[in-house]
Amino acid sequence: MQITQEEFQVFSEYIKSNFGINLTSKKKTLMTSRLNSVIENHGFENFMEYFHFIEKDSSGESVIELLNKITTNHTFFYREKKHFEYLKNTILPQLKITEKNRRDIGIWSAGCSSGEEPYTTAMILSEFFGNEKSLWDTKILATDISTSALLKAKAGIYAKSSLSYLPDMWRMKYFVPHDGEFMRVDNQIRKEIIYRRFNLMSNFPYKRKFHLIFCRNVMIYFDMSTKMELVNKFYDYLEPGGYLFIGHSESIDRSQSNLQYIQPAIYRKG
Repeated sequence: MQITQEEFQVFSEYIKSNFGINLTSKKKTLMTSRLNSVIENHGFENFMEYFHFIEKDSSGESVIELLNKITTNHTFFYREKKHFEYLKNTILPQLKITEKNRRDIGIWSAGCSSGEEPYTTAMILSEFFGNEKSLWDTKILATDISTSALLKAKAGIYAKSSLSYLPDMWRMKYFVPHDGEFMRVDNQIRKEIIYRRFNLMSNFPYKRKFHLIFCRNVMIYFDMSTKMELVNKFYDYLEPGGYLFIGHSESIDRSQSNLQYIQPAIYRKG
């Protein structure tokens, strides 16, 4: 079944106003192919009937299903390696000095997808602090709008092939075999992550500020005004001197933000 232009417009406006995701006309074919199975499974006559069903569903489950279908959660361990090298070699040594009294480091993985990013971060923290790790509070908040991605993240089970970018020692130290061709993240690392479902278009409910926010390859779905609104919200929730990491295919208009450019896809609050 093909989605009409009118139906596509209705879905596009709804998704943008509620979740910030900007579906351009190029996404029309993709949206049709991904939603046809939902249309068939529910027995809807057309896409508008499906849309009205979403509007009336007070449980919110149908809109979650919609978002799971239209967003892509492709990631892997140690993605954009230079970010993690900068974290290990520059940011953590700084924080070890500036936060030596509180020993509390706030990290938010915003748009954590299936968990590879926060787990990689947790392993780096473990390696950096070593025997002192238990003296520091370095739990990572990891949020995403996709429930299916969060379920995979919480399970912490990954194909062996997806671990190929990790150091051999880390695969031995932080993973345990699971069902043949899969590995599971060690419990100690899994306990370091707090997973929550969260829509980045909502008001931020957090009482604390963060030393580091990852929001990588999320804002590619947003138009410029939505992106800059989100970037400036991140700015407000960063500690002075805190860092924002975005995806290498993304950029920030520095004329509309107080963030300082550090190097590609890394920005800092002065």
